[in-house]
Parts: sequence; structure tokens; C-alpha cells
Amino acid sequence: MELREVVKTSGLTKYYNSQCAVNHLSFDVKEGEIFGFLGPNGAGKTTTILMLLGLTYPSQGSASVLGMDPIKKAKEVKRVVGYLPENVGFYQDLNAIESLHYIADLNGIPKREADKKIKEVLEVVGLMDDAEKLVGNYSRGMKQRLGIAEVLIKDPKVMFLDEPTLGLDPEAAIKIIDLISQLNSERGITVLLSSHNLYQVQKMCTRVGIMIRGKMVALGTIDELAKQRFGIGDREYTLEEIYLHFFKEA
Repeated sequence: MELREVVKTSGLTKYYNSQCAVNHLSFDVKEGEIFGFLGPNGAGKTTTILMLLGLTYPSQGSASVLGMDPIKKAKEVKRVVGYLPENVGFYQDLNAIESLHYIADLNGIPKREADKKIKEVLEVVGLMDDAEKLVGNYSRGMKQRLGIAEVLIKDPKVMFLDEPTLGLDPEAAIKIIDLISQLNSERGITVLLSSHNLYQVQKMCTRVGIMIRGKMVALGTIDELAKQRFGIGDREYTLEEIYLHFFKEA
């Protein structure tokens, strides 16, 4: 059975004055995928995510999320999509429970329902034992997990994660990777994530797209990209080898 397209762009383009940040981008993300967005700083990954969320307008082209135009139906998209930015902001003098109540209130979730959901998501992200600790005393890894809890509180169909393991030590990064994979497999949440960490992307992503200077220069599974770049060989190629070849060519 053909999986439906949860995210789709066609000729999506964004200019900032005369600078082209995203250049005629066309790709899709299928339901249930973990899609990896790769590229150096300034490649246009975050700008693309912001357009998919309706947080910035495209200069040209179109996008849809769950069949909705994120500009024309921004509120509807935000109700069913979760977003974890690269640098998550928290009120440092609130604890995790208070932070999640604040997010629940912003999303119009009734208090009784919020109480239940908060306990559930804190268990999922492994923060129940630290739920009453001030967020200002959390490690970066704990803050990332709290950020994912904030995303989960509204039961999203799709999650956009921008560098979710940036700045984390290896142990904390593994916890985040395992959590993302768990949410995808157990809850069926479609995930689009941008990352610099090629090993992590190779470990958990169904397909990848490589962006360089605003253009998508490669799109497919790791095996497909290896065959496209190297032909059929007698060994498996790592995502790092594939990425470097596309990067040098671009």
C-alpha cells in the first residue's frame, strides 16, 4: 500500500533580500518515516522547517503538511505538528510540571486532561524523578528531553526536530536518539529532523536529503544514494562517505 505524503514541497523558495536561502526545493516525507535533513550551516534546513511550520513565508513555490497549506492554515498545522528548535527556551524558575502546564494551557488543553498528559509524557521522556526540579538546574540533555515532552503534550502527528542532539555528550545523545526512534515506532509519529551528526542520522533515518547552498543535491535511502554516487560495489558505504562526495561535487 502506498504511504501518504505527510510533508510535501514543490519548488519551495525563500529569498532574504537578494540572498536565496532555499532554492526551488521539491521533496516529500511519507507517513511513518524518520527523514534526515543534512547539510552545513547556512544550507537552508532551518529556513525550510520554518516555512513548513508557517513561521516564515515562501518567496515562491508551495508546501503542504498533512494536506494543509502551512501559510493559509497555520493554526490548524500547529495543532497537529510539534517543533523542537535548535535552542529550546524555558522559564528557568519553573519546574518541569509547571513548564508543561504552561504549554498545555497555551494549547487549550483542559487542566484535568493536562494533568494526565503531563504525567504520561514525563514518564515517556524519563524525567518523572526530576519533575519538581527547577528547569534552570537541568543539564542540556534533560532540557532537550523536556522540549520533546512539550512537543508530545498535544499528541502531534508530525515532529520537526532541529539539531536535537547538538551539544550533548554521547550518553545524552543516545538517549535522545532512542527516544525519537521509540516515538516513531510505538506512536507512529512521522519525524523530520535536521542534524550535523551523520552517524546518528544513518542509525535511525529511513531516508535522507542533503542540502547545500539552498538546493537539495541528493535524496533517497542510504543504499540508493550510495549506488547513485558510487555505483554497485562490493562494500557498504557510510553516510559520511556519501555526504562528503556530494558536498565536494556541489
